[in-house]
Amino acid sequence: MSDALLSAAGFGIEAVKLSGQREINEFQILEALEIHEGTSLALFDAVGARERLNAMAWVKNASVMKLYPSTLQIKIEERVPYALWQRGDLVSIVNQAGDVITDDVDGRYANLLLVVNHGAQRRASEINSALEAVPALRPRVRAAFLVSDRRWDLQLENGISIRLPEQNYQAALADLVEMDEDSGLLSRDIVAIDMRLADRVTVRLSDEAAEQRKIMTGGRNRSGKKEQDT
Repeated sequence: MSDALLSAAGFGIEAVKLSGQREINEFQILEALEIHEGTSLALFDAVGARERLNAMAWVKNASVMKLYPSTLQIKIEERVPYALWQRGDLVSIVNQAGDVITDDVDGRYANLLLVVNHGAQRRASEINSALEAVPALRPRVRAAFLVSDRRWDLQLENGISIRLPEQNYQAALADLVEMDEDSGLLSRDIVAIDMRLADRVTVRLSDEAAEQRKIMTGGRNRSGKKEQDT
């Protein structure tokens, strides 16, 4: 009755001004506000509406303000998606601190770096920063795997695995880009590049490339001895 009287007196909610939302659609916000036909602005529960908005996965902070006679002003501060985190079959969107935002992931977030294994979400910023320092390589990286909570393996879009050292992996990434620029290393028929040792880089050929190499060399190395698979 009070709502109806106040609405009739010109205090019904006639407009909702939204700002700040990007990932959340307007319908989700309006649904959380729980505005019904005939709801008066004076009796609208702004505190409850704010609590419902703040409970939404993407919302970092929300404000709800009544602008008399008939307008609600809603300002949304959203969480910023930083990386994708996979453990097992579950993939989540996380912020830069590694906090899970949501498990609802679609193609809009395909450009985010995928970090894999437990603990990787808390260290996503360190590998992301290292990759941003080598822009020629970053678009080719499909995923970064945290190994034993100590070091990273990278999976490139063409299937090549890059095993990075525990220390100074930023320098190893720079060396990798330089080798690729000099010899097209990352476009060759290989499956893995091991950079864990400071004094050498080990390259593993694909089975087809290894067999072709044996045929071309007659199964012998430069010293004339039979080659052995390692």
